[in-house]
Amino acid sequence: MSALFAALSVVSLYFASVWPTGQLGFVAFSSLFVAAAVIEMGIAPGIYVFVVSSVLGMLILPNRVAPLLYILFFGYYPVVKSLIERTGRAAIQWILKLAVFNASLSIIWLFLRGLLFDFGENTLGTMMVYLFGNAIFAVFDYGFSKVIWYYQSSISKYIKKDN
Repeated sequence: MSALFAALSVVSLYFASVWPTGQLGFVAFSSLFVAAAVIEMGIAPGIYVFVVSSVLGMLILPNRVAPLLYILFFGYYPVVKSLIERTGRAAIQWILKLAVFNASLSIIWLFLRGLLFDFGENTLGTMMVYLFGNAIFAVFDYGFSKVIWYYQSSISKYIKKDN
């Protein structure tokens, strides 16, 4: 099952690498397979799906931006989200999630700024990226939670589990 989820993640990353207008959407979609692995098999298999799909994405995909976005945030976020949401309080969860996102955004901004954004050294542009990025992340996390809930309530029961 881990291999299937990794393969589906790589296929989604392939679409992200050849379809630039839907790049972020497909990269975000590919993270759903890591979430499915975490739901069906646990944290360790979710990490395996992330690692395998990251390596394969970097090795075989024609465009490296999509797998880099996956590696730097979207791929491991379902595992981190699962671990963070095991803590009790919603405020602490949001603080931790925003800290993870902002650390990832800083790394992406540092290494991929020229590929994704062209603000030069404009401080206002950088502040806007962080402000809008945090707002979009909050919407993404909420939507991701809803998709995970739908998966757990509607799809997961049809997946054969070897217990």
